[in-house]
Amino acid sequence: MVNSINQNYDVVILGAGAAGLMSGFTAGRRGRRVLVLEKSNKVGKKILMSGGGRCNFTNELVDSDNFLSENLHFCKSALSRFTSQDFVDLVEQHDIEYEVRKKNQYFCTGSSKSILDMLLRECESVGVKILTDTEVRNVATSEKTGYRFSMKGLSGMNGSDRFLEINCNSLIVATGALSIPTLGGSGYGYELAEQFDLPVTEKYAGLVPFMFSDPLKSMFSRLSGISTMVEVEANATVFMDSLLFTHRGLSGPSMLQISNYWSPGDELNLNLMPEVDVAQELLELKKHSDKKVIRSYLAQYLPRALVFELQNLWFADFANVPINQISAKDLDRIGSLLNGWILKPSGTEGYRTAEVTVGGVNTNAISSQTMEVKNCPGLYFIGEVLDVTGQLGGFNFQWAWASGYVAGLVA
Repeated sequence: MVNSINQNYDVVILGAGAAGLMSGFTAGRRGRRVLVLEKSNKVGKKILMSGGGRCNFTNELVDSDNFLSENLHFCKSALSRFTSQDFVDLVEQHDIEYEVRKKNQYFCTGSSKSILDMLLRECESVGVKILTDTEVRNVATSEKTGYRFSMKGLSGMNGSDRFLEINCNSLIVATGALSIPTLGGSGYGYELAEQFDLPVTEKYAGLVPFMFSDPLKSMFSRLSGISTMVEVEANATVFMDSLLFTHRGLSGPSMLQISNYWSPGDELNLNLMPEVDVAQELLELKKHSDKKVIRSYLAQYLPRALVFELQNLWFADFANVPINQISAKDLDRIGSLLNGWILKPSGTEGYRTAEVTVGGVNTNAISSQTMEVKNCPGLYFIGEVLDVTGQLGGFNFQWAWASGYVAGLVA
């Protein structure tokens, strides 16, 4: 019950996700009295769903280049003080089995729940108290303690229907961001930042699929579920990874990655055959009087259904014409389209399916050493609420672990 808990704590953490739990037991190890408050009904929802239920918990090769921020140097200090190997060591201490997959990504071989259970065991071992279904209001500074606010339990298990005043020396904001609101994301951290006169950068959905309008939407819908390896470029940033066609448009790792660097109205340059100079190969086949049709050539590289859709889109008039009877100009045109298909998405699927929120609390107001607000002693912002966004591949979790760790060391 809310009215049975202590009303005074050394550290209160808003948010029981990856960053919040990490900072909680790190502070608890120092003997601090820690309370973690989670507004949703369960802790660590994003951890549980990550990596297809296997939790891509970090990456072997973490570098500041894997992150977006208006201050690209900000993340370096925390990432160097708590590395991916440090987290792997913790995983091994708890006898959690894992594997390293492509692109140096660490995954659990079992369920993501093993990572959440590990964090909760660490919190329990140092007396960290965690409450779910809680609503926080009226956060303010206090001359007596540092910070105070009102808290109400929203369920019969956690509390009453009245607000209780809580006091703490340090307040850590680990509320996450706007992405996937059904997993606990919210804009409350930004509201707190603005309350304390901290600037917030422009925000948008990241690591998110693209949507298209007809006729491409119809074409992509017919191809839904089919994937292929591509290279995609937007705003001078390039990724090579798999693409997945969906009922709404394009997804898969390549699209999620490039979405962090795409802005509404921008084009995508899609290379469907990144390992091949298609125009050159087609011209060589013509030179040697090859009698196969273009779709037979493309079927060596691309899924059959995609080849037929591209045929209808780009070279229907040559569907049954041997390559050696097609003009060099037309072969060059078709090859150029396959190596450089210019697409203009109508938008992304937005925060509903976005894995991250790009942008956030401006890091210029935050100490890179401790995550403490420079002009508000005892107030900290960690994890996704900050303007630090990782690429796909375990980098956002590593930022959560690292930022939570350095805040927990001093809060």
